[in-house]
Amino acid sequence: MKFQIRGGDGGETGLLSGGRVSKADPRVEAYGAVDEAIAFSGMAHAECLALPEGPDRLFLLQSIEIVQDGLMRLCADLASGGTCQVGVDDGHVAALQARIDLVASMLPALNSFLVPGGSRAEASLHVARTVVRRAERGIVALGDSFGPIGARLLFLNRVSDLLFSLSRLALRADAISERPWIP
Repeated sequence: MKFQIRGGDGGETGLLSGGRVSKADPRVEAYGAVDEAIAFSGMAHAECLALPEGPDRLFLLQSIEIVQDGLMRLCADLASGGTCQVGVDDGHVAALQARIDLVASMLPALNSFLVPGGSRAEASLHVARTVVRRAERGIVALGDSFGPIGARLLFLNRVSDLLFSLSRLALRADAISERPWIP
């Protein structure tokens, strides 16, 4: 596969399922945001590699890898117009929820909003989370035009929640206090 094919020079892109659409097509917007989330979660993974070794670091890295796999599946699903067989399903949603519940049991209850920026790892997880939220809005805008949005939307919502929880765990792994927002 050639890296540069110049097929998008006219403002269109090829779909995994064949055919071409405008780069401004809502589906391209949606899977473009998912693609960004994959990249930003990769940056978060790289930042977490710099955390002190221990069970929190290992859990963070494994969780981000699970997130990235699911995001890759979702991206392929969207790029194929819903015909790809590797998308996300209720099992992926349940697995993320189990991780969220586990992180919640490891951390103190949250009593306020948090301000990102305590560490590079924590901040990068927040950036990935906000890109996932944009991808979620893109999926909602698509509606059911490429199959039921149910599992796709639930998956992205859980990814966002997990990334938030992981951002808190990253601070703990680095022995840095959370920064509560005090209005």
